Amino acid sequence: MAPSNGRTPEHVKREIEAEREQLAQAVEALRSGLGDAADVAGKLRERLPAAAVGALGAGFFLAGGIGATMRYFARRGRER
Repeated sequence: MAPSNGRTPEHVKREIEAEREQLAQAVEALRSGLGDAADVAGKLRERLPAAAVGALGAGFFLAGGIGATMRYFARRGRER
């Protein structure tokens, strides 16, 4: 008895195997892409000088460095 959609069991098996191969390739591509995206230490190493300057600036700002520096210069100006 022929199937109503015209596909034989062998044809369906070949399609399933082809889909499995494509899925395996897609999973490998995702794994390699995820490994590259998750390499935060490597990316930081590449941009270490810029990251250090940014961290220094952020620390200075968060510690109130701008206000303290301005008060220092204002006090120094009045003492003269």
